[in-house]
Amino acid sequence: MTDLIHRVHDRGVATLALDSPANRNALSARLVGELSDALTRCGEDDDVRAVVLTHTGNTFCAGADLRDPPDPKAMVTLLRQLLELPRPVVARVTGHVRAGGLGLLGACDIAAAGPEATFALTEVRIGVAPAVISLTLRPRTDPRALARYSLTGERFGPAEAAGLGLLTAAGDDVDDVLAPVLDGLRRASPRALAETKRLLTAKVLENFDLDAGELTSLSSRLFASADAREGMTAFLEGRDPGWVL
Repeated sequence: MTDLIHRVHDRGVATLALDSPANRNALSARLVGELSDALTRCGEDDDVRAVVLTHTGNTFCAGADLRDPPDPKAMVTLLRQLLELPRPVVARVTGHVRAGGLGLLGACDIAAAGPEATFALTEVRIGVAPAVISLTLRPRTDPRALARYSLTGERFGPAEAAGLGLLTAAGDDVDDVLAPVLDGLRRASPRALAETKRLLTAKVLENFDLDAGELTSLSSRLFASADAREGMTAFLEGRDPGWVL
């Protein structure tokens, strides 16, 4: 089997690209495991100053893989790992982001997107809720905007994502947007970066640990529900679920 995570290293920056084209970089159990392993290696590598999380193809992440979903506990572990990693994590998005993919963005320290990026919290449309990913989204996004997009499943663009707080910045060329960011990270002391990140994520992690157990249980219950079975079946069959009016 080919790796689902590709790593490139350039002047202290490790780029990890999600590369699972068969399922549009959906969060399968295998992809979550490989990404976790890659992040662990980055955290142990003294030559890595920062991590860029990006993707191949036109989709950053399609959310959970409905045919091979990760255990909710594994997803919680991955999100916490991104928050705890003693290296800044920068998301680089040039394509579509759905559901659990937004949770990854919320766990990154900095996130930027180009004009082709689109976003949607589609969980309610398949009969579940953005339970686990709310651990990283709620502390970092505008509550009113998050409520709208979580309850409706509407698609929105980079400007709305930046206004929501999901993105740090958006622009016509995501690499131009990120150039000064990466330059700044390369100019910073590695220890100072680690301590500053720890300072900035302390409150997020405190609330994360308070709510993780309850939200993991909620996610498991919802994914086992009749609504979820109908919603996922309808999605895979390319039809509307029975509750659509």
